[in-house]
Amino acid sequence: MSATLPMAGPERSAGGEVDHIRALYVQTPATLIGYALGALVVLLVFWPLVDTWRLAGWLAAVALLWALRLLHYLRYRRESGADAATLLAWRRSWRVLVLLQGAVWGLAVWLFWGLGAPYQRLTLILVVYSYCVSSVQLLATQRHVFLAFISLVLAPTIVRIATDSGEPGHLQLALVVAILFGATLLMVRTYGHALGQAISLKARTDELAAQLRFEKAEAEAARRAAEAASRAKTQFFAAASHDLRQPLHAMGLFAEALRQRVHDAEVASLVNSINESVDALEGLFGELLDITRIDTGGVEVVPAPVRLRELFGRLRLHFEPIAFEKGLMLSFRGDAHVAHADPLLLERILRNLVSNAIRYTDDGGVLVSCRPRGGRLLLQVWDSGIGISEASLPRIFDEFFQAQSQRPLEPHQRKGLGLGLAIVKRLAALMGTSVTVRSRVGHGTVFSIEVPAGKAPRSVEARADGVKAPLGLTLQGRSLIVVEDEQAVREGLVVLLQAWGASVIAFDTVDSVLAWLASASAAAPDLLLVDYRLPQGKTGIDALVAIRARWPQTRLPAIVVTGSTLGGHEDEAVTHDYHLLIKPVLPNKLRAMIAFKLGMR
Repeated sequence: MSATLPMAGPERSAGGEVDHIRALYVQTPATLIGYALGALVVLLVFWPLVDTWRLAGWLAAVALLWALRLLHYLRYRRESGADAATLLAWRRSWRVLVLLQGAVWGLAVWLFWGLGAPYQRLTLILVVYSYCVSSVQLLATQRHVFLAFISLVLAPTIVRIATDSGEPGHLQLALVVAILFGATLLMVRTYGHALGQAISLKARTDELAAQLRFEKAEAEAARRAAEAASRAKTQFFAAASHDLRQPLHAMGLFAEALRQRVHDAEVASLVNSINESVDALEGLFGELLDITRIDTGGVEVVPAPVRLRELFGRLRLHFEPIAFEKGLMLSFRGDAHVAHADPLLLERILRNLVSNAIRYTDDGGVLVSCRPRGGRLLLQVWDSGIGISEASLPRIFDEFFQAQSQRPLEPHQRKGLGLGLAIVKRLAALMGTSVTVRSRVGHGTVFSIEVPAGKAPRSVEARADGVKAPLGLTLQGRSLIVVEDEQAVREGLVVLLQAWGASVIAFDTVDSVLAWLASASAAAPDLLLVDYRLPQGKTGIDALVAIRARWPQTRLPAIVVTGSTLGGHEDEAVTHDYHLLIKPVLPNKLRAMIAFKLGMR
């Protein structure tokens, strides 16, 4: 017995109007059922008391309006995708139908009042008033429509009761209905105010939600742009590093070839200076690229058992000549332990710490130690160097910060960008640990890092501490294949290897390698030395696979040279059985690696 009218007011937006009209159509079936039940109650109560034509005429009007509203609903079902203009036009006819329904219920009081006992009249009043009350919820926000509707229903009722002089207390009853009229108007005003506030709050919530979605979309777009910028920055640094390493790599090779041919002491000293400069520049490029890759999440942490004996052996092999040159003692303690950490990151941390320790130590030595602490291992790098002032300690892990000393620093101590310890701190954070430092000016410094203790897998056999490269290397009678697309680097390698006595065949692309392999003059080499990045989207791996496929019975040793740092090729190195060198490769490192690879055969 509930009437449904559009909840539309002048203050509502067109979008809100349309949404409400659609909601009204959804409620139409329940409304029509209530309307039919109200008419059925009137029919049952007054059927024996009223003449047939009067009751039939009223029921016909009720049925006609009921059918018209049903047609409205069916039309909406057929055209549920109607546009806003069509729905707003339908609303006008909908209002007319509902107001006519109000007039029909007001007419019912005039037709059936005074018939039967008091309970029939009370039933009629309850049905009519319940019909008015049920419309409050839907018409509360449209006072003019509600006032017209309730007036059509209750005004005839009040007048009819007041004019029934044959009924005792008819005026009092009319007054009661009038009071109910006023109470209903007050109810709709209060409810309308509360509902208006709720609608306003909902509209504000929807507005804030839309704003939040917009801001979230903007933030997401900004995040994607920042990630793209970070990737672009990383790619730029990687490309720039690779391109700048190429001439440095060639410079070192040509310098070493020059030293092989000239025996003048001054020229040899100049060559040494060139190699030192190349080494310093390599360190700068490495630091810049490393800090960029860490910041952009390009470093993956893969913990594994790390034998400290092998790690310390690599550190000794790398830093012992540098320490010896400065007259320092480089010592290692506790190499029997096994750590559980990312092998590459842990080695990079210790390399940076040992490099700093040697750089800032002029007398005494450097000690790398490991000892258990609970279920973890405490790794420390001690030095007897110049120390760090208390004022500088809080900032030594900041980017581009270099601690000031009370005495002038030597040139070899001033080189660098101040990124080494910043890289150490970030790599340690990636592994879930931190680096601490203690220092006394003039007495030395100790850096400490804790990592979990691990167990070495049974399948891992202990290796020798290192392979010492000979002071002099002869490749007499050896045949090497070089694959390098950079002409200067390729020519430098050929000159240097030939100076060491090797027979060298050089190629610049994988296609040229394939053409040579197809020729009758192709002979199995002793060693492959290839660049990782080659033209036409190919890599040195393609060259390795092709050459080894030509002589499948011989496992040819290989060295791959790359300009990228901080890993990325380790899995390929294991799969394709090669050793990796990072550009620019100093001749001494290349010589040691060639001796090592040829000694494995």
